[in-house]
Amino acid sequence: MSKFFETVQNIYPIFDSILSVREKEKLLNQRSVVIWMVGLSGSGKSTLARSLENALHQNGLLTQLLDGDNLRTGVNNNLGFSVADRVENIRRAAEVSKLFANCGIVTICSLISPLEENRSLARQIIGDEKYFEVYISCPVEICEQRDVKGLYAKARRGEIKDFTGIDSPFEEPKRADLVINTDQHDLNYCHQQLLGAIMPLVTF
Repeated sequence: MSKFFETVQNIYPIFDSILSVREKEKLLNQRSVVIWMVGLSGSGKSTLARSLENALHQNGLLTQLLDGDNLRTGVNNNLGFSVADRVENIRRAAEVSKLFANCGIVTICSLISPLEENRSLARQIIGDEKYFEVYISCPVEICEQRDVKGLYAKARRGEIKDFTGIDSPFEEPKRADLVINTDQHDLNYCHQQLLGAIMPLVTF
């Protein structure tokens, strides 16, 4: 039991007595994993996350896609972009992802996750066995050229502060399980690369 629970009265976790993830995976005939997709805005995270979810669904797998912008309209709608809020954003996303994974669901989580400590926190919460990190690599110059959301232009004009890649740092992942270079390959190639890596993880 964690120190947190030892210091809080009237909290009695029942983790050891609920159905196991193995029992739920057997019911669904699939293995759960959290596919933690990281990269700059405009790198292709959301596009690849959607194409992966569609492909897994077509293969009969139950999935849940957690997109950073979607999370910020709901469970994280009270968070800003301060250092503390960014950490809390990752923590909540990881805890939600863990819940889905514990239900046997293949969970695709698409967040910028700019710092190594952010990704280490997510890995710690979810656990090494269920955490699969995918780095969607693309130089900031290319992402800015795409600027699919118009965010880089706003950041350059000073309308957005602490924007990752402009005036807030992005640390390239050192422990990524898979690196996909969207500036070097087309969408179909990147999709096949991603799907080829994930299918063996989620099927018996």
